Amino acid sequence: MELRDAIDQISAIKTHLAAAERLRGLRAVPVAFSGLLALLAAAAQSLWVGDPLAAPHSYLVLWVGAAAISALAAGIELTARIRRSPSRLSVENALLALRQFAPALFVGAAVTAAVVVQLPEQLWILPGLWQLVFALGVLAAHRLLPGPVFAIGCLYLVTGSTCLGLGSAALSPLAMGMPFAVGQLSLAGILWWHQERPVRGGLR
Repeated sequence: MELRDAIDQISAIKTHLAAAERLRGLRAVPVAFSGLLALLAAAAQSLWVGDPLAAPHSYLVLWVGAAAISALAAGIELTARIRRSPSRLSVENALLALRQFAPALFVGAAVTAAVVVQLPEQLWILPGLWQLVFALGVLAAHRLLPGPVFAIGCLYLVTGSTCLGLGSAALSPLAMGMPFAVGQLSLAGILWWHQERPVRGGLR
């Protein structure tokens, strides 16, 4: 029993240390890429998906595809940096961040599936819900990132709530494109300033 208690204590200490250390594997470039991708997706929607309610699958493929590409780019960068890091704590930190953000992703996927299957005529609620779900993920993981990231989570809460109040106008390309472009580019700026900006004596 004492051995089990000791193992539990060691596990708790490792989790505490990971929570106290910033997630430095998440870099500004892939985050900025996701913001630019949101603008490209908005432009693509305005050109090729005139009425999302008449072409819901095209709308979903466009935005879910953009999200998947963004996540893949960030995941590849994070994995590469973790493999190059000699610190075991970097791995623990990345896993902790994933555990904190994953529930939001699962909720977003479940809500999306429910709306598409059961309430396709209510497609307009998805942009707001996506932003709110993303906000919860950012706020859940913000302790592993620079302090100002908390404001980005709050920004997504505001934009998501606003979208829910727009009704069918929330399907406008700007309703998705602008919040994610501004949010992700701002997040990239925060990461660069706090973790990548050159300082005297070398890089951070």
